Amino acid sequence: MSAEADRAEIIQLFGRYADIADKKDFDELPRLVHTDPLTVDFESVAGIPPMETPLGDYVEVLRGSFAPFAATHHAITGHVVDIDGDRATIHAHVRAEHWVSDEAADGGPNRWLVVGFYDNEAVRTVDGWRLSRVKLTAAHQENAHLAGAALPPEQAR
Repeated sequence: MSAEADRAEIIQLFGRYADIADKKDFDELPRLVHTDPLTVDFESVAGIPPMETPLGDYVEVLRGSFAPFAATHHAITGHVVDIDGDRATIHAHVRAEHWVSDEAADGGPNRWLVVGFYDNEAVRTVDGWRLSRVKLTAAHQENAHLAGAALPPEQAR
């Protein structure tokens, strides 16, 4: 494969990655996007330290985390892709919006906004490129308390 074809495939992973949450496709897309296992790092947003996790476990966390949102929209742009053989690092900008129901907003704001950066790693597999590490660094958040409003009471911070 050419470097340009590799780059295009890697950037396409980000579109599919966003669709996992935005389309609530927790069945098919995760295995088209991620390795199993994968490393996730959402410490700057959710306080979850970097960890390696089986893909199935990660998918269940995603399903539980995003299902309560009425809608989400993840715009991922400005991809900088560095490929070294069968490995790649990717830096990209993200603007992620998450809307809760009016009931969950309880008369207050209904949108949690996260802007920041992804610094991810991908590997070439027999099935194509897959993200092996996902790291989100939030540069700014608005209404971060809504992340907990979307969770069941026993999981809210």
